[in-house]
Amino acid sequence: MPSYTFENKKTGKVWTDIMTIAEMEKYLKKNKSVRQIITSVNIVAGVSGMSYRSDKGWNETLSKIAEKHPQSKLANDMGTKSTKQIKTEQVMAKHRKKWASKRNAKSK
Repeated sequence: MPSYTFENKKTGKVWTDIMTIAEMEKYLKKNKSVRQIITSVNIVAGVSGMSYRSDKGWNETLSKIAEKHPQSKLANDMGTKSTKQIKTEQVMAKHRKKWASKRNAKSK
């Protein structure tokens, strides 16, 4: 449930209560000498701790999946590649680019 900050117009007393929106609306209608004070929103910017980080077992599982699917994005992110694999992919990309430019030249 959200928390709301209120101020008594007569006394100037400020306090915070936790209630539903419907309860807050009823409370303000019932108590005309009380007004709601708008405050800044509390935002959680990040989460840290052991529950947020992936453990070594999960990383190992992702690496095994990456090995089974070498052309996937996961393989690029998590997989371990040998120097030979890296060089082979670079040559393949070079030839794909070369053949694509030749096809584009023929279509013009």
